[in-house]
Amino acid sequence: MASEGVSKISSDGDSIREKQPVDHGTAHIDLETAGEKEGYVLDAAQLGNAELKTAKDGHTVLIPQPSSSPADPLNWSDFKKAVILIIISATAFLPGLWKCNGIWGMTEDEVNHSQVGNVFMLGAGGVFVVAFSAYFGRYPVLFWFLVIALATAVWCAAALSFESFMGGLMFIKDMFFFHEHARKINIWSSFIIVSPYMGPLLTAFIINTQKWQWAFGIYSIMTGLCLIAVILFVDESYYDRKIPADQQPQRGSRWKRMIGIEQWQSHLMKNTFKDAMMRPLIVISKPPVMVTMLYYLFTFAWVVGINTTLSIFLGPLYNFGPKQIGFFYFTPVVAAILGEIAGHWLHDMIARVSAQRNNGRFEPEARYVATWVSTPFLVSGIVLLGFALERGYHYMLASLGWGLYVFGIMITTVAVNAYALDSYPEASGEVAAWINFARTTGGFVVSYFMVEWAGKQGAIRQFGTMAGICGFAFVMIIFLQIFGKRMRMWAGPVNFKTV
Repeated sequence: MASEGVSKISSDGDSIREKQPVDHGTAHIDLETAGEKEGYVLDAAQLGNAELKTAKDGHTVLIPQPSSSPADPLNWSDFKKAVILIIISATAFLPGLWKCNGIWGMTEDEVNHSQVGNVFMLGAGGVFVVAFSAYFGRYPVLFWFLVIALATAVWCAAALSFESFMGGLMFIKDMFFFHEHARKINIWSSFIIVSPYMGPLLTAFIINTQKWQWAFGIYSIMTGLCLIAVILFVDESYYDRKIPADQQPQRGSRWKRMIGIEQWQSHLMKNTFKDAMMRPLIVISKPPVMVTMLYYLFTFAWVVGINTTLSIFLGPLYNFGPKQIGFFYFTPVVAAILGEIAGHWLHDMIARVSAQRNNGRFEPEARYVATWVSTPFLVSGIVLLGFALERGYHYMLASLGWGLYVFGIMITTVAVNAYALDSYPEASGEVAAWINFARTTGGFVVSYFMVEWAGKQGAIRQFGTMAGICGFAFVMIIFLQIFGKRMRMWAGPVNFKTV
């Protein structure tokens, strides 16, 4: 069970609506709704003297308040939560790894154009998948799409396990408390950021010792292992805490939840099919989500852009062959890991300091303070990489520039997802789907012109333009930090039947 204490605190009437003592399993103190409107209060001393459950430290309020039921995912053991988080992160790792295979022996333009269908489906398909999750449940959608991913991997087809990106944020929201979100998103995001770089790196090792088909074989094995882990360890994480414990649907066999039978029979998900399909449209109509999407599109697109352009420069400039180019991908892998390590403390520190400066209330817009740290790394990294490639600087400088950019994008990705989740906690899957759509749309678009652009303008002008677009996108962050809360209040909550 999750460790918790009981603290004598009370609500101010504007922020928290108290119904019954939470220990009876019939209470529902909607701290998330209060947090969306007035800012999240995590320090028990700030709230008076109603009985609310706190973390091990005795003063951090648990948001949302867990029920007394052991079936509540917030009450699952730390070990079970950690195992599921790693499994979900591993499945999120697969799509980026997969789309980097099968490109050997092709021209640069052929490589780009061969990937755009995969990239587009990774984003567009995910919007529908998250709607399916709202109708059928988290666990069966994860299971069935991973089955499809394994089948297509074995047959070397083009489908991807695109459910894993959205699934990650939904499971994090279901299993972890508000004060834990940033660190868990940080872990999950690191798998996503590393995946497109690990593909070329691993394939470079493989093709130097084995037939190229083994790249697909290893991917199939990894997908199969993830599927086995999902079958053995994952469970349905949706739980409606507004329903009293004695009225909760009885949980039966886990295999029935895995394939969706129990969710269907118990009517666990209260959405009609129309409700489920409308959820992504409701979320995208919220201005903060749209602005966040545009910002992430303009910053993340160059992950794909640099990937598709870099080999054009590295080969003739440094006399690198496929093996050396593959090994060059150690740079972004290390940079992403360093970004994960830095973010482990950075995002929590920002939350703590921001709450202290705002009378104990944490506003979602404070998540974007992290982009003030990441943007200099994004811009300087791209500029340094452009000069290194055009002026023929030592390849270690090119490596440094690339690493600075990836370090920045790692911190940015966590900030974007944490802000969206804090702003609309009921719509964890939907906001993740649209952020993913922005990520893949950027890659989809730039894949068509990056190679030609590099040939016509050279690296300094090309990469300088990328840096300028990142700088322009940062203006959107300043806009959200100033007007974001007013926009959220004006647009109102999503008011879904199920969270």
